[in-house]
Amino acid sequence: MDIHQKIIKLREDLAQHNYNYYILDQPTISDYEFDQLLKELIELEKAHPEFYDENSPTQRVGGTVTKDFPTISHEYRMYSLDNSYSIEDLQDWENRIEKVLGSKTEFVCELKYDGASISILYENGKIKQAVTRGDGFQGDEITPNVRTIRSIPLKLKGDYPQRFHIRGEILMPFKEFDRINAQRRKDGLELYANPRNTASGSLKLQDSSEIAKRKLDCYLYTIVGTNLPFNSQWEMLKAAHSYGFKIPDTARLCHTLDEVLEFIDYWDTERKNLTFPIDGIVVKVNSFALQEELGYTAKSPRWAMAYKFKAEQAETELLSISYQVGRTGAITPVANLKPVNLAGTVVKRASLHNADIIEKLDVRIGDMVYVEKGGEIIPKIVEVNLDVRQPDAQKIEFITHCPECHTELIRNEGEAQHFCPNEDGCKPQIIGRMEHYVSRKAMDMASIGTETIDLMFENHLVKDAADFYDLKKEDLLPLERMAEKSAQNIIDAIELSKQIPFEKVLYAIGIRHVGETVAKKLARHFKSIENIQNASTEELTDLEDIGEKIALSIKEFFSKPKNIELVQRLKAAGVQMEMGESEQPVSNVLNGKTFLFTGALSHFTREQAQKMVEDHGGKNISAVSKNLDYLVAGEKAGSKLKKAESLGTVQILTEEEFLRMVEG
Repeated sequence: MDIHQKIIKLREDLAQHNYNYYILDQPTISDYEFDQLLKELIELEKAHPEFYDENSPTQRVGGTVTKDFPTISHEYRMYSLDNSYSIEDLQDWENRIEKVLGSKTEFVCELKYDGASISILYENGKIKQAVTRGDGFQGDEITPNVRTIRSIPLKLKGDYPQRFHIRGEILMPFKEFDRINAQRRKDGLELYANPRNTASGSLKLQDSSEIAKRKLDCYLYTIVGTNLPFNSQWEMLKAAHSYGFKIPDTARLCHTLDEVLEFIDYWDTERKNLTFPIDGIVVKVNSFALQEELGYTAKSPRWAMAYKFKAEQAETELLSISYQVGRTGAITPVANLKPVNLAGTVVKRASLHNADIIEKLDVRIGDMVYVEKGGEIIPKIVEVNLDVRQPDAQKIEFITHCPECHTELIRNEGEAQHFCPNEDGCKPQIIGRMEHYVSRKAMDMASIGTETIDLMFENHLVKDAADFYDLKKEDLLPLERMAEKSAQNIIDAIELSKQIPFEKVLYAIGIRHVGETVAKKLARHFKSIENIQNASTEELTDLEDIGEKIALSIKEFFSKPKNIELVQRLKAAGVQMEMGESEQPVSNVLNGKTFLFTGALSHFTREQAQKMVEDHGGKNISAVSKNLDYLVAGEKAGSKLKKAESLGTVQILTEEEFLRMVEG
């Protein structure tokens, strides 16, 4: 056997032993024997670099140093899941599904892993790229770091698709988390808070060999791509396991909601015996065709729901309440607490949300309160321990005036929050709008932080986002702690922001209720800021995921002269206020026509179909109504098809007829 053949044989043997240990949990050699084989392969590869293979088992030990993690757009968006905290929520969700589909359906239940989401691209059976979830539209490429995780196969087995993305969760097992913290305690270092944050932080370490030492694990749960050889979630899980992926045997195919509830009840207790963290159960409609029929909201798939287990609680004392002013003027009461350990972190503050919550809880200063994290980033107070309340505890009166500018607060009918109406004279609102404008998801001016904006404002350099574009380096140099390089970086960032696409600019200007997804839909449909400004409420609500609340907020924003002036100044400065040429429609053959897709589509996915509509000048809407021109019906089309037929004004198309329309 020559050297090359020996290297290949060692790689194959080590890959099989790795599969036996991490996927099958049936090791056939000892750790020592494995390490000796790996050491032999490392030495052979070092002596013969001409036989390098990026998918060799030796790549598991790391060694790559990455200073920057490039931002990569996801080919298929990574949606978040709607959360449920009660059986009633799940029952309501099932009822909504039945109403749309017109029948009952099967579900697949899986554990909801509590780690860092990842999307891994495989081409020809090998890892091509690994990207973090990020904001769902784009994330950071961390391929060298992911290669170090032994439960992620570098090469696949069996009859796998030639190209696909697999999504999953990277976790830190409890045993490894405890080992790392024990060492940090011994070294006199601050302890890590919890396995989830530690796993997420580990993935962004610059030295991949350090990540390899942390023994991260990965559980995978869905494959996305085109022309995939399975028709359901259950089939997909079985296939993924056959390709060599770590797919736990904990998933269950359920035929009724009662079976789903049994699964939830079992794991609510049994999760305490797992070696890795979970925080709930994910319930998915099994059939991919029915998933297509149900579609998506702006943020989440309608065919999946995450049932979150009851959060851990802690009891502590409420010391005081402070009030925060957001960029929209919303007032948020925050409880200041006696520090208490909760789910691995020290909690000092908790959100009280609004005056109604304070009234409902009847919380008072000095009360002993129960705090939990639940699905919140900031913990919340869920209950007061009335048994130990002091007899002289005073009822809390919600503030009547802004804590910053002392303007009298207002509360709009039908809204829970109080607002400070002093948009132009309340510092937190002014600063907050500029912070939002420069943020990563908006104009991405990384060189301009909160402290810098505050300094600029105090020195009368900026009062709104348009003022950034009037700044010169000599304006910045006199500011406290402002070096010449820092000043130049700010000027460069401002100049680069003129290349940010229109959809992000629309999000950046801060129209209330217009988040990233809504901004993208508005930009792609209306094409320019003038078209959005001049659109009627009806034209706005015709657009998918744009309700009356959002439409009225847009109309209100453009009714104010100061906002019109802001937009005009930004446009004059060179900021993108319309879709660029590369983002314009491929053709106008569908111009002015509205489309809706229903049933199981076989020629394209729903997202691909909607993109075709937009690329050729048409518009997607979310429901069958008098405003719908064409309903494209796939197999097993349900209630939407029946409603369209009953209206008599909607033209029903097959997928082939739709494609012929697109081709002109």
